[in-house]
Amino acid sequence: MTDLSASSPVPDPTVVDPSSAVRNGRCAAALEPSPARRDGDVCATEQDQEMKITDSVEGQGLLESSMRLKPHEAQSYRKKALWVSWISIVVTLILAVAAFTVSFMRHSASAFGFAFDATLDVLSSIIVLWRYSNAAAVHSAHREYIACVILGVVFLLSSMCILGKAIHDLATKLLPEVDDFLFSVSIVSGLTCVVLAVVKFMLGRVLTSRALITDGFNSMVGGIMGFSILISAEVFRQHPDVWFLDGTIGVLIGLIILAYGIKLLIDMIPRVRQTRNYERFE
Repeated sequence: MTDLSASSPVPDPTVVDPSSAVRNGRCAAALEPSPARRDGDVCATEQDQEMKITDSVEGQGLLESSMRLKPHEAQSYRKKALWVSWISIVVTLILAVAAFTVSFMRHSASAFGFAFDATLDVLSSIIVLWRYSNAAAVHSAHREYIACVILGVVFLLSSMCILGKAIHDLATKLLPEVDDFLFSVSIVSGLTCVVLAVVKFMLGRVLTSRALITDGFNSMVGGIMGFSILISAEVFRQHPDVWFLDGTIGVLIGLIILAYGIKLLIDMIPRVRQTRNYERFE
């Protein structure tokens, strides 16, 4: 008789994974997501993870920059922020003195507004200096939010002064005087403040610092006001009947600073309360 086991060897038993069997069957298509769906799920997962990381970082009293920057990188950008703040203080202080001189000599409401904004820029840069004076608190959310609250209060006070001066000039129909000195101050002020604003915005974005971004916003407003002095003076020279343009620009700038200050206080006061227990970085 023929040995059946020799002619038809029995194959070795193989362990079959039930889940793989299901995947290899009809259920595979249902379990494997489509490329479009998979991309969407990945994006949603990354967004959720980023939100969780941000929430956890803020919950520990730290800024988001603590997750992005290495310690030596953070300290390098901190030193750059200090240098920019010192340069801003010196430059804007000189511009403030020049603008106040132009304002009183040429009766320009927009020049007065720029002078006050330059003074505000000096104060905001001093606050940024305090913010980054402590190397250990470079990522401190509590210190950041306190600086922003102080900036908000300073913004409110400055806006009141700018609005008061501009409204007074409009009510008394005070005509501005135009000369080359006014043009020179406006051009130098505008260009300088715009350059400072760009640098502050870049540093503020890297360090995720609302205080630095606010300081940059103030410098940008100063640059706009510097050029507005030039525009209003030229318009008044060509069309004396548009004497109110200078005061109107002063009112608009005052309202912008007022609105930003109010928004800053509304956003930051609750955060100061939330992070007041995390003062170990001070």
